[in-house]
Amino acid sequence: MSIVPEIETRLALLQEKYEAMGQDMISYLDGLLHADFLTYWDYIHLDTLLSLQSPKTPFPDEEIFIMYHQITELYFKLVLHECKQITEKQLLTADFFTARIKRINRYFDALIQSFEIMVDGMEKEQFLHFRMSLLPASGFQSGQYRMIEIYATDFINLVVEDKREQLRSAPIEDQFEYLYWKFGATELSTGKKTLTLKQFEKKYAKIFIELGKANTQHNFNALLQQLKYAGQATTGLENELRQLDVNVNVNWPLSHYKSAVRYLNRQPDEIKATGGTNWQKYLPPRFQKRIFYPALWTTEQEADWGKAWVDDVLGL
Repeated sequence: MSIVPEIETRLALLQEKYEAMGQDMISYLDGLLHADFLTYWDYIHLDTLLSLQSPKTPFPDEEIFIMYHQITELYFKLVLHECKQITEKQLLTADFFTARIKRINRYFDALIQSFEIMVDGMEKEQFLHFRMSLLPASGFQSGQYRMIEIYATDFINLVVEDKREQLRSAPIEDQFEYLYWKFGATELSTGKKTLTLKQFEKKYAKIFIELGKANTQHNFNALLQQLKYAGQATTGLENELRQLDVNVNVNWPLSHYKSAVRYLNRQPDEIKATGGTNWQKYLPPRFQKRIFYPALWTTEQEADWGKAWVDDVLGL
């Protein structure tokens, strides 16, 4: 059997590759000869993936709750994969930046569209029962989501609105004490930190602060300004960043708010969230006015931040 030129070429390239590493190509070919074929289930570790649901109660819909949150965290990992590509890129261009932000927006579009699983996909009575076995855990404790926020904007833009000007020149350690989400994890009656927040800070505080410092000049807002200063055309990038702003700071939290209204709103008193979080004030964008890219919005748009979504979707 003769060896076709294409195979000869590839063998030569392989020989060159392994010689450069000081390795014996024949040994690797022997290994390939005896190796089994890769299967789909082994490649994605399917059996392991499907074994990661461990309900705490016998209510069937708890498994829906677990799997949806696992899916959400996988999407967040995809987003962080793009964040790292952007912030670590040597000689970043507007085209590369824009393409990755488009990917991130697609991930959030998928999440937002799928949130009906949480809004209408579980029996309310089942949820209100099994949720009590989850205390004090809360979706609030998503470290990946907080990392996405830190990559997306200047750290000061995550500080609660009435402290931003005061802390604009302060060290990140000081700004960290006034991040907006901390005020959504205080006990409704006393204003003290919930156990949920204490656990979260213990695990992630150092990571968040170090990430904030590392991205002072590399977060998306800072990189946008650098590209504009360098004279690159950024119109398409700015459009994608506006969409990211809306996706992360309006559509995503309001999807959660709609779910909370569905399951936790009860007259005359709302039901508390599992972590004791103040979801009524924490989730609606009109209270937080959290905006990643203030320079890309008009004063009127900032004033009405999130209002149109609430009016159209929730009727509030």
